[in-house]
Amino acid sequence: MTAAASYLQQLDDALAFMRGGDDFLVVSHVQPDGDAISSTVVVGWLLEKLGKKSTLINESELPSRLAHLRSFDTIIHYAKAQPTQSYTRVIAVDCADYRRMGKVESLFAPGVELLNIDHHPTNDGFGTVQLIRPNAAATVEILYDLIERAGISFDLECATAIYTGLITDTGGFRYSNTTPHVMNIASRMLAIGVPGHKLADLLLEKMSMSKLKLLQRCLSRLTFSDNQQIGWLYVNKDDFAETGAISEDMEGIVNYALNIDGVEVGIMFKETEDGGVKASLRSAGTADVAAIAQSFGGGGHVRAAGCRIDAPLQEAITQLVDAVRKALS
Repeated sequence: MTAAASYLQQLDDALAFMRGGDDFLVVSHVQPDGDAISSTVVVGWLLEKLGKKSTLINESELPSRLAHLRSFDTIIHYAKAQPTQSYTRVIAVDCADYRRMGKVESLFAPGVELLNIDHHPTNDGFGTVQLIRPNAAATVEILYDLIERAGISFDLECATAIYTGLITDTGGFRYSNTTPHVMNIASRMLAIGVPGHKLADLLLEKMSMSKLKLLQRCLSRLTFSDNQQIGWLYVNKDDFAETGAISEDMEGIVNYALNIDGVEVGIMFKETEDGGVKASLRSAGTADVAAIAQSFGGGGHVRAAGCRIDAPLQEAITQLVDAVRKALS
């Protein structure tokens, strides 16, 4: 079977999974980004079009900048409220591995059937049914293909969510994952009426005062390796309380390290409340940061990945920077 035929079969299997159930739980990864939440609401929209019920949920608080999306207000924040029922049918979107769904797993019934829709090359193929295309720029790109395969017409709400997922995961159509297919999808969504310029301003340009304060602290700590091929920044636990920042305010700060001329890998470290460290890695292309992240139990893409290190902040910085240094040598 050719790769194209295999992908079409995956699309058909995913649609059969959706059509074969009545009530679904839809979940994306913890600390969700634009693609994760956009994918969540697109799947909810598609299930509605198929005449199905769905509950949308995430373990973490949702980024407020995504409040323009349909059904945003209906996505349950698991940490604040949990459904009382358990679910036998689950759809996971934009989750590179099973653990990324977090504590929402507690809602899965024994013998749960799970549809795994994702675009991460490090996806381990969990679930009952898989719809995985590693060369897709975003999970919403796969969902666009799924909706096309189902023969369902796009409306403005769905188009806005798809465009949002694309613009965030391609860095405003600047990253190397911006393919002709991505641009064709974006063009079609714009033709439906998506206000592309307004979304670009909202998602890529606007900054809260709390983020500005956090950014000031991060830039004062910007450090480089001896050969200036690696740049890194960090935030500690106190920074959030003292600046009023929240997790979503960290979005994009890692690029301030990567975008310096000559830097091959940029890293953003975040000290967590339990004493561990979360790290976001970005590559200019020379290093495969997904492979580096995997060596620490994380994953992602060749140019964008993340991991968690259970060590004090400075020790975690040393461990990961040394690993990146070896990868670049």
